[in-house]
Amino acid sequence: MEGEEEWTGEFNPMTDPEERTHLLSVLDSFRSYRRVAHYNTTHLRRQAFYSLPSAHWTLLSQPPFSVLDSLSHLDDLIDSNAELAEAIFCAGFQAFVAPSLDSEQVASIVPEKYAHDLFQAFSTVMDHLGTKGTANDSEKARSCVNQFYREWSAEGHVEREKCFAPILSTLNSEFSSRREKDRVLGKKDMNILVPGAGLGRLVFDICKAGYSVEGNEISYHEIMASSLVLNHMSKPGQFKIAPFALNCSNHLSRADQFRTYNIPDVHPASALSEGDNGEMSMSTGDFIMLYNKPEYKHAFDAVATVFFIDTAPNIIRYIESVQNCLKPGGLWINLGPLLWHHASRMQDPQEEDTDDKKRASKNEDVGIADPGSVELTDDEVVALVQHFGFSIEKHEPGVETGYITNQRSMLQSTYRASFWVARKT
Repeated sequence: MEGEEEWTGEFNPMTDPEERTHLLSVLDSFRSYRRVAHYNTTHLRRQAFYSLPSAHWTLLSQPPFSVLDSLSHLDDLIDSNAELAEAIFCAGFQAFVAPSLDSEQVASIVPEKYAHDLFQAFSTVMDHLGTKGTANDSEKARSCVNQFYREWSAEGHVEREKCFAPILSTLNSEFSSRREKDRVLGKKDMNILVPGAGLGRLVFDICKAGYSVEGNEISYHEIMASSLVLNHMSKPGQFKIAPFALNCSNHLSRADQFRTYNIPDVHPASALSEGDNGEMSMSTGDFIMLYNKPEYKHAFDAVATVFFIDTAPNIIRYIESVQNCLKPGGLWINLGPLLWHHASRMQDPQEEDTDDKKRASKNEDVGIADPGSVELTDDEVVALVQHFGFSIEKHEPGVETGYITNQRSMLQSTYRASFWVARKT
């Protein structure tokens, strides 16, 4: 990837009032990561600690407990995580906001002392733009920082291997089968789509395997973070994160809580400049709205979805989009659970008519925001895929994997994900 134009897309969110507000809220959630994390993680805990009887907090301040020392160390780890969050903020600001700014106005706003400090300069402009991050966006920013452990640390390889290896193995088998029929075929001739690309590691790995791959992502949090790691990092191990530090429960020892990991484990730009790699690009926007368009009809040889299909309120819309953009005879490779994301969303019963419902009532396609939802079982999903003209070539439920799992925690969460391969007939 060479520049932000490959992942920001043609749409300028700063020209749409609602999209602008949302974008600025996301940016502010990364910008304020440090302040929010210090307040919620250590400040409130110090207050609670000093509310204990004095004899008790005095005891717990001393070895072997040293709770106050632990909170101080936790502050240092928050600062380390914040360096990554603030780098994401700067990359996102440069890509989305900076092009729409008037240079003379910016010069009148930003003090000269910040001329060579991008974070402070951009932060000053953000203050003038006025939008503050929501609590939901702040939580997503925290989760996004932690997600670097899964996708871009050496230790995250365990989870990636469980989820990505079946995808790559299936692609390689498909390529070998096609190569027997067409000896001229190269891996770059196979076009792969990865919806819900997240921080871009699967897209990167497929590209490194030699295929031409396009990632798609709708979340600004993920878009900004993936752009940073794919386009703007200068070396492996550029940042150090402590993904499990902010959760103070279920630790066997403080050492476990405070473990740090270097990211990225590989420098993407350098890795893609070596060897026989494929082509890589990224698109932004609603998967349904984008890939159901006529210009994407029969565009891809394979679609790979990992921990993605359960983000659909109405999975039929996802199936229709895959069916549209997949070539006849192409493969849909899926691995993931069915933790239906929309089911956990709380809604005010007083809000009868949202903007999306109003637009939908006028027959405007609002993609993933369409009203209505349904939660299906794994066998029902597979039956539905078959109903829409796919043949199931493989179905293996029960692939055990975690998602940003702390292997040293006293609490372990394990998915028994479903892996299936469907061919468009």
